[in-house]
Amino acid sequence: MADTTDTKSSNQMWGGRFASGPDAIMEEINASIGFDKKLFAQDIRGSIAHATMLAHQGIISAEDKDKIVHGLNTILSEIESGNFEFSRRLEDIHMNIEARLATLIGPAAGRLHTARSRNDQVALDFRLWVKEELEKTEKMLTGLIAAFLDRADEHAESVMPGFTHLQTAQPVTFGHHCMAYVEMFGRDRSRVRHAIEHLDESPIGAAALAGTGYPIDRHMTAKALGFREPTRNSIDTVSDRDFAIEFLSIAAITGMHLSRLAEEIVIWSTPQFGFVRLSDAFSTGSSIMPQKKNPDAAELVRAKTGRINGSLVALLTIMKGLPLAYSKDMQEDKEQVFDAAESLELAIAAMTGMVRDMTVNTARMKAAAGSGFSTATDLADWLVREAGLPFRDAHHVTGRAVALAEGKGCDLAELPLADLQAIHASITDKVYDVLTVEASVASRKSFGGTAPSEVRRQIAFWRARN
Repeated sequence: MADTTDTKSSNQMWGGRFASGPDAIMEEINASIGFDKKLFAQDIRGSIAHATMLAHQGIISAEDKDKIVHGLNTILSEIESGNFEFSRRLEDIHMNIEARLATLIGPAAGRLHTARSRNDQVALDFRLWVKEELEKTEKMLTGLIAAFLDRADEHAESVMPGFTHLQTAQPVTFGHHCMAYVEMFGRDRSRVRHAIEHLDESPIGAAALAGTGYPIDRHMTAKALGFREPTRNSIDTVSDRDFAIEFLSIAAITGMHLSRLAEEIVIWSTPQFGFVRLSDAFSTGSSIMPQKKNPDAAELVRAKTGRINGSLVALLTIMKGLPLAYSKDMQEDKEQVFDAAESLELAIAAMTGMVRDMTVNTARMKAAAGSGFSTATDLADWLVREAGLPFRDAHHVTGRAVALAEGKGCDLAELPLADLQAIHASITDKVYDVLTVEASVASRKSFGGTAPSEVRRQIAFWRARN
């Protein structure tokens, strides 16, 4: 039975090369088991596929393969049930599993590492983990999009102010505003799908960096592990962390979108706006001010973006100066990805909950939609369409009308016809048909516009593809 306690020799792959073990500082900086144990399922899955291929190719015996597979499945059960003891002395997840396998099945365990290196082994484990995380992210984004589609359907005709510079610009519908986020998160989901396609290559068999002299079948292991094909260059295979960086890039962009939405929810839920109200499930109170109801869930989503961005910058910085092929620096890649993945999952889940939870104050939105002379552009368009003015002239006339209304303390629709005709004689009483917020949004029927009919068209499009 293999000895799993002597850290100076057999339980470490490099034990035969060095006369003495690492001192405490080296052991501390070198060990990754504290975080890479998260890869246990992927490591065991990869090892089973590798052992099966080795036996199929006649590189190891079928008997040894069966022992290895049985032992690995036993270890998987031990870890999943919480009965596996991870050791920092064994550095990483690979050595922890290999040492336990030796205890369980004896010398046959030593044959598992034939024709592979920890370099391609960790590349495989990490790539499998990121692929699974991307697939999970895709499903979560689909759920968030579905939540927005339901709210858009509900509020296709609910008028609200549209903003530029956070100043009232033109009336839109809340449904149209919701569909803007459908487009955003739809792009994020598309990036996720492309990333899965990019990383869908199996690293196992690249070995340390040069491939192997054993007659392995890399296409067999790729298929067994659910990859499209094996990677095509062994040096790049063990040096590549693009798949992790791409995941973090997607997480950062998605996080930015979530943060923009969170900011709007924070603003909309203030008494000054009062557009939406979150239930107690997504709010907290104040320790000193009993009237407060704080949108803490949205604020924390906004903050998670900073963590995700930090992880992206950290991994880019780790990788930027590394020569080919593998360097130990790359051990620092996993914590960044694990942390970002956890933050992103939590943020998407929280935001999906808030979108479905929030109560929309349509009366408050409608009242705000008419503020700030939001139908001024409709007046200018009417002058172009009905009076034949060039748009620049219509813009000038409308500006004078806005100044007059501002001076009188009223909306454009409240200006007497005589006042409007004093500005330009071609204005008739038909102009009032376009100066309401309902008429304004109904007229915006251009493809992708805010008219309720167009909003419903886009909802139908997205429901068909979601």
